Amino acid sequence: MTGLPSAPIAGGTAGRARPLWVLALFGLLALAGIAGLTALGIWQLERRVWKLDLIERVDARIHAAPAPAPGPEFWPAVTAASDEYRRVSVTGRLLNDRESLVQAVTDLGGGFWVMTPLVTDGGFTVLVNRGFVPPDRRDPASRAEGQPQGVVTVTGLLRISEPKGGFLRGNDPAAGRWYSRDVAAIAASAGVGRTAPYFVDADSTRNPGGWPVGGLTVVSFPNSHLGYALTWFALDVMLIGAVLVLIRSEWRRRAV
Repeated sequence: MTGLPSAPIAGGTAGRARPLWVLALFGLLALAGIAGLTALGIWQLERRVWKLDLIERVDARIHAAPAPAPGPEFWPAVTAASDEYRRVSVTGRLLNDRESLVQAVTDLGGGFWVMTPLVTDGGFTVLVNRGFVPPDRRDPASRAEGQPQGVVTVTGLLRISEPKGGFLRGNDPAAGRWYSRDVAAIAASAGVGRTAPYFVDADSTRNPGGWPVGGLTVVSFPNSHLGYALTWFALDVMLIGAVLVLIRSEWRRRAV
C-alpha cells in the first residue's frame, strides 16, 4: 500500500515571507521606537546629572554663613535657581498684629505656619515664616510670649513665593484662609508696604514660650532618574531583540 502524502505542518519556518512593504513599515516604526527610547534614557541621565548638581548647590547654601536678605535693588534677580534655600538674616520689627496663618502639615502634625511681616530699617518688608503652631495655638493670645516687640534678627532660609494656593484649594484672602505662602497676596491682605518677593523660613532658634516652632523646612529632592533611565534602556533592548528575532525569522523563510 502506498502512503498518502503528508500535509505541511502549520507554523513551520517555511511559511510565506511577509511583503517587503510590511517589513519596511515595521522597520521604520522600530527605528523610531529605538531612537525615542534611547533619547528618553539619555535625557534621564542628563536630568540625573542636573539633579545631583542641584542637591550639591543647595547643600552648600543651607550650610553657608548667613548673608543679608536681598534688598529692593536685588529683587529682580532673585530666582529659585540662584537663591532658593540660601541662608540669610534680616533685622527689623515684627508686625505681630498682622500675622497670617497658612495651613501646614509637618512632622509635628497638622496646623499652621505663622507668616509675620518684618519691617526692616531699610524701609522695606520681608515676610517671615516664624514657624509652626498646632490648631490649639492659632490664637496669638495663646502664645503671647513668642511675639517680641522690639528689634529682632531672624536667620533662616530664603524661599520663593508660592502663588495661587495649594493643590485643589485656592487661597481666600477675604476669609483669611491660606493654603500656600503667597507673598504678594498675604502682604496685600496684611496691608503692608513694599514687600520682598520672597519669604524667609526661620531657623530652629527657640522662640520664647516655645511657639512658633521654626526650623521645619523640608529640603528634599527625589532623585529617581537613574531608575527611569534603566527602564527606558531596558525597553530599548527588548525592542531591539524583537527586531532581531523578526529579521532571523524572515531570513529563514526566504532561505527555504
